[in-house]
Amino acid sequence: MTAYLIANVKVTDDSWVPDYAAKVHDIAAKHGGRYLSRSGAIDTLEGDAPDLSLIALIQFPDKASARGFAEDPDYAPFIEARQAGSESQFVLIDDTDLAGAIPYLSKG
Repeated sequence: MTAYLIANVKVTDDSWVPDYAAKVHDIAAKHGGRYLSRSGAIDTLEGDAPDLSLIALIQFPDKASARGFAEDPDYAPFIEARQAGSESQFVLIDDTDLAGAIPYLSKG
């Protein structure tokens, strides 16, 4: 079942960003990950605007693959750098519909 990693990032020290941006997508790809977006063009349609620098959306074949990426030893130094230079929240969701009313999604 397809899984999506959503990364909400507020950069506090951008020294880590160039190396991270250049290399982490290859580590994600090693686990079947494909970036759908890594954007700072955040438009709030409802509610309070998030205090974020960027949101990344990465598609994985399943949650196990996403966890494999997050736990990959090659990714560890990038995690450390990102955590030192940002406030980040990573969440993982699947491609289901909790209400079961959308016909092209599995009931969650």
